Amino acid sequence: MTGSELAWMPPPYAEPSSLSEHEVTLGTGPFTVTGTVSVPHGQAPGPGVVLLAGGGPFDRDETSGPNKPLKDLAWGLASRGATVLRFDKATYAHPEAAAAQDLTMTQEYVPHAVDAVGLLRNHRSVDPERVFILGHSMGGKVAPAVAVAEPTVAGLVIMAGDTQPMHHAAVRVVSYLATLLPDQVPPAVIETFQRQAALVDSAELTPSTPATDLPFGLSAPYWLELRDFDPVAIAAKLSKPMLILQGGRDYQVTVDDDLVRWRTGLADRPEADIRVYETDDHLFFPGAGPSTPTEYGTPQHVDPAVITDIAQWLGHGRG
Repeated sequence: MTGSELAWMPPPYAEPSSLSEHEVTLGTGPFTVTGTVSVPHGQAPGPGVVLLAGGGPFDRDETSGPNKPLKDLAWGLASRGATVLRFDKATYAHPEAAAAQDLTMTQEYVPHAVDAVGLLRNHRSVDPERVFILGHSMGGKVAPAVAVAEPTVAGLVIMAGDTQPMHHAAVRVVSYLATLLPDQVPPAVIETFQRQAALVDSAELTPSTPATDLPFGLSAPYWLELRDFDPVAIAAKLSKPMLILQGGRDYQVTVDDDLVRWRTGLADRPEADIRVYETDDHLFFPGAGPSTPTEYGTPQHVDPAVITDIAQWLGHGRG
């Protein structure tokens, strides 16, 4: 077992004795992945929830140092009657997928998410009309596209779903970190991200642009899709309930740069329930003061209020 695995302890709001877990396989061919289904004991068929991790090669728990926010969510929600499926991203299970020069966000997320929805719809503990997508960060950004690809999705829970173009957000985030950690983030780093973002915005970006010239080393096709991807516009066309959650201390996805777009784009949609947790950071860990990356290195758990709110939303006729 790794040190981070040893450090993780069940959150106080989870009741491990109230649930069981089993492994599943999603996808076909060389990019099959494995996942875990958390099943509440003795429940009549209830809601099912597919969890989608954020950007990057995350495992099924979205492990970040000693923390496992998706495991917190899975156990917390399963303890409250939901059947929850979380799975390793293909880019985690198959590093060659992450390096593929034709990879896009849609390819990275949607096929496995659609498979996961189908699996839960056929699960004995799930009401097939009540399967939801819960996405965090980039998983929240792509969640509306999953609902388009799989119309049986009953609704969306979007946690810190970014809406600002990601290459612009990268410049903003690195500039923020430079003010907090000037010894670790020199001006040259900001200049590199600015240059890369300008290339993404330019007509010079083509499918053959080297990934080494682009933010985070992601492929040109990835950026060509992201550049034009508008999750709010996609969500606005869905006639499905949505719960949109945001941490007030989040510096990666922010109230001013990202949540504002959800609020504006869904202002006339009463089925969109938007909530801000003022003390929470990007991983929905409560805290105080400016949020920094070092915060993620301390063992913590997803805010109990977030778990309660999601569980109540899932269970009270929302979808």
